[in-house]
Amino acid sequence: MLERQEMIYCGACGMPPEYCEWGPDYETHCLPWLKKHHSALFEELAEKRGTPAASAGDAKDEKPVKQRPEAPWTTEQRLMEFYKQYEPNKLDNVPGLLEKYAGKEDKLFQALTKKYGPEPDDPYYDDSEDEEEDDEEELEEDMANVTLSAADKKKRRGAGAKKKKKGDGSGPRVVVQKRAQNKRRILTVIMGMETVEDVKLKDVSKAFSKRFAGSSSVKDGVPGPSGKSAKEIIIQGDHLYDVAEMIVDKFGVPDTAVFLDIDGDVVPLR
Repeated sequence: MLERQEMIYCGACGMPPEYCEWGPDYETHCLPWLKKHHSALFEELAEKRGTPAASAGDAKDEKPVKQRPEAPWTTEQRLMEFYKQYEPNKLDNVPGLLEKYAGKEDKLFQALTKKYGPEPDDPYYDDSEDEEEDDEEELEEDMANVTLSAADKKKRRGAGAKKKKKGDGSGPRVVVQKRAQNKRRILTVIMGMETVEDVKLKDVSKAFSKRFAGSSSVKDGVPGPSGKSAKEIIIQGDHLYDVAEMIVDKFGVPDTAVFLDIDGDVVPLR
């Protein structure tokens, strides 16, 4: 009877380590993983390939590129991560809390964040790239303004005011939509906040995150008329009407400029 053997599969690409070199992530992902988890096999394969183990390891010890998860945290994962950060000794209480607050999860998270602090960041909603883009756009705008004389600035402001006064459709238009994801998860999506004057999308996103005690982030949406992707603010949970009211009350958007997308039908807020 043949002796049972343990098969090893690469944790980065899923192939046997002998075949990793044919994959696209061999140097950046596979080699660092193999060296860390199976150093003996790493050295054996390096010798067979004619590559000194030391040089292979030194060249490929860069951190693997952080990959975005395929889906956001479930409610259970959100609660588990919350207690891991603040009260690890209460992790056993999670199943009971989920059952007790079924259908009222938002109230549960509002109470928890009020008592302990903000939720841990869901890596699915990591918006660091978006923040960098916003910062770059802001810097470009500042640099452009430096080259303008005082008279030019005044002329530009006057032209803009005149244009809006004519009512040519340059005012804000914000659409709030409820979007289902993974059947059980509901997201509230806001489109058009970039058309509102004197607001930064990342600040708006943080305000929603604080108000609804959940993750909120800025993402690229569908391309707009100019070909450039519009921005969407995505909030965990079903907050369709509350978000619309907050846009009017907190950010000063006229209620006539706020619309609700209900099952594909776009209707005015009021």
